[in-house]
Amino acid sequence: MPESQLLKSYVDNGDVVGICVSGGLDSKTVALRLKQAGVKVKCFTADIGQPDEEDINDVVTKMAPCGVETTVVDLKDDIAEGAFEAIACNASYDGGYWQSTGIGRYVTARGLLRAMKAQGCTVLSHGATGRGNDQVRFERYTNVLDPSFKVYAPWRDPSLLEEFPGRTAMLEYLQKHNIGHQIVSQAAKRYSTDANICGLSNEAEDLESIETPMTIVNPVMGVWPKDAPDTQEEVTLRYEKGRCVAINGVKMNPLKAMQEANKIAGRNGIGISHALENRILGTKSRGVYEAPGMTLLGQGLTYVYQAVLDRRATSLFKYLAGHVSDQIYDGRYFDPSTRAAITAIWQMAEPAIGTVKIGMYKGNMWFLSLTECPHSIYFEADSSMEASEGLNPVSSQGYLEVSSVEAKSLAKANLIDADSVWNKRSAK
Repeated sequence: MPESQLLKSYVDNGDVVGICVSGGLDSKTVALRLKQAGVKVKCFTADIGQPDEEDINDVVTKMAPCGVETTVVDLKDDIAEGAFEAIACNASYDGGYWQSTGIGRYVTARGLLRAMKAQGCTVLSHGATGRGNDQVRFERYTNVLDPSFKVYAPWRDPSLLEEFPGRTAMLEYLQKHNIGHQIVSQAAKRYSTDANICGLSNEAEDLESIETPMTIVNPVMGVWPKDAPDTQEEVTLRYEKGRCVAINGVKMNPLKAMQEANKIAGRNGIGISHALENRILGTKSRGVYEAPGMTLLGQGLTYVYQAVLDRRATSLFKYLAGHVSDQIYDGRYFDPSTRAAITAIWQMAEPAIGTVKIGMYKGNMWFLSLTECPHSIYFEADSSMEASEGLNPVSSQGYLEVSSVEAKSLAKANLIDADSVWNKRSAK
């Protein structure tokens, strides 16, 4: 067994390593390996409403044979609040998918770090690989929340990489120490899944080939549109200050609203998407995502925003939304610019009050009505194509005369090109 200099330093310093675990193969291997190296180990797992986990306490049972204590930290309310904030910010990423993993990482890092410190840990260990986004997220969040707290990444430790080059070696290691682990295939094809109440991401293995259809995925939070009911379902959403406070007339807190929205949208095939996303390190990653509840609540809020935000506010909102999305993806949720952008968005969400009715059918959603929206700046009389008491069409003449001054100036200066841009480029 090759000696890890990092683990030796933790033993020499008397460090206590808190390991973020899921009860999977990697978690068991790392926990057992650190204990065998003489490291003081405590394990922690976050309850963030994982839809693919029947009982989060099963993680404790799975980790017990490794001789470690595992603490379950209840973060369901935190992750639901994170979802609500992302919805208010319309913080979707590449391809327009709701980044459930990005939200889950800052909630998990913050919650588990607090629990680890309360139990005397001095090092946080995560199971992220050296190629993905999560290593950046976990380590940056630990750095900004407590600069004195150390971080250990076993899958960047040369000794452990040499000892465990793949899953077969890890299985053999556990079997050698009489610890069982059963790999359960999720589908006829293979892929990796990460989930919380915000949504679910599927990637890796067979999904890495872009010649493989996204339909190899078996949805967990809902169904494929083709398998949804053959009848339209209507849902009524009540928003106050950019937050959904009631579904179908029943008042709900964020956690309950997310659970209910996931059920309603999921059974109608809403919120399944595909992306070739741009990773933090510059590579691309393919993913198939499920976020039924966030997709539904986000669409409903968009309809309210359309009614209450003017053109310039909308433009600013879109810019800030993009910034918040990128910051969450990059593991920078706690950064000053992120907080400033979120603060500004909550300010713009103040008038986002209204009751929205949406129709759903086999993966599609459409607007049915918007009522009880006191701050709407949509007035039928002003925009009507019929004669009305609203905006006088004749008054537009002055505006157009002023506007024509600039237009004619550009033409006189020979600055207008009316030909096809593509044809001109292709002719070169």
